[in-house]
Amino acid sequence: MVLVLKHAAQLVAVSQTPGPAKGQAMHDLNLIEDGAIILHEDRIHWLGPTASLPPVPCEAEFIDVCGRIVLPGFIDSHTHLLFAGSREAEFEQRLLGRSYQEIAAAGGGINATVQSVRRSSKEELKRLARARLERFLRFGVTTVEVKSGYGLTLADEIKCLEAVAELNALGPLELVPTFLGAHAVPPEYRSNREGYLRLLTEEMLPEIARSRLAEFCDVFCETGVFSVPESEQILTRARELGFRLKLHADELSPLGGAELAARLGATSADHLLCVTEAGVESMARAGTIATLLPGTAFFLGVPYAPARTLIERGVRVALASDCNPGTCPTENLPLVGSMACTQMRMLPGEVVSGLTINAAAALGRDERIGSLAIGKQADLVVLDVPNYQHLFYHFGINHVERVIKRGRVVYTAAASPSTGGPVHSD
Repeated sequence: MVLVLKHAAQLVAVSQTPGPAKGQAMHDLNLIEDGAIILHEDRIHWLGPTASLPPVPCEAEFIDVCGRIVLPGFIDSHTHLLFAGSREAEFEQRLLGRSYQEIAAAGGGINATVQSVRRSSKEELKRLARARLERFLRFGVTTVEVKSGYGLTLADEIKCLEAVAELNALGPLELVPTFLGAHAVPPEYRSNREGYLRLLTEEMLPEIARSRLAEFCDVFCETGVFSVPESEQILTRARELGFRLKLHADELSPLGGAELAARLGATSADHLLCVTEAGVESMARAGTIATLLPGTAFFLGVPYAPARTLIERGVRVALASDCNPGTCPTENLPLVGSMACTQMRMLPGEVVSGLTINAAAALGRDERIGSLAIGKQADLVVLDVPNYQHLFYHFGINHVERVIKRGRVVYTAAASPSTGGPVHSD
């Protein structure tokens, strides 16, 4: 199968050089005006100006994207989208002045969702997640990291990770599984933290490693959740078992999570609303990706992560949704990009890098996805805007016209449910 897109107002290849971008390189995108791209099977075969298109087979399919832009498919490198139930009552409680910590101490927060997930079958969790994945697809997302962490027993965590594996096999989105058994201490272990740490390190992690259900291990390192020494114990064991590492770091307090992530060689440290100067310097030296989640700060009404400081100090910055039922219930990743511009003062080019090549690096996949280059996987999104700046300038609506995954059109806006057609084709 050969698919040719031509006459793009901008073909946004993203990277000038291989690998994740930092500093000025995050802003200096590789743009091809009146661009064209040839996809052969699931790979990018050629890209350049439309006027320079080489000969293609007579059976090739052409799509004229005149006036639109083409970007790599967006990558959401931090989500908790596998859940049941909802927590809109907590939303109202926060509006009335109760803090996230107060709500959690009263039985809300993560453990409220844990109870819903434990009561749900794997098929029900898949059904709920499938609808969220459809919404991600409509917003141009082609790869999604999915965390467990709402089961907090071995059986329930395996149930959740098996659901992720089965959804990944169904497609069309590519899912990256992360084990987050250290999301919270469940109620039954509230007076036995050491017992839960033993369960995590001696039973859960070895079994999930044996079954190969997760690629990454993550820990919520936060005051009142898992301390820095506890987080180090869990992640060190995970690394011994072959997991790549992630860390919820310095979200609500400057605990030193960023320094820990850098010291352990974590692929990414996420949130970072309260990151310290030492944490920034440690991440810059280690090459740890900073995954920022402005939608969470927006929804909680708290100060945002210091994106400008991170970028100026040479930290590679990615952006993600943090889609979850308590603190960021959204699948609209381009809107998160607009928040990054207006609230964290990131430039549109930096946001593009954060949603593509750097997000790919936060999942260890930047050699395969995240930019448009010959030989890379053919994951693209076509947007009905005249340039990439307009995508974040005209915010709150969906500009996606087509999504291509592995060289095949899997979504077209003209075939959305509002017009009676399918959301995606197989």
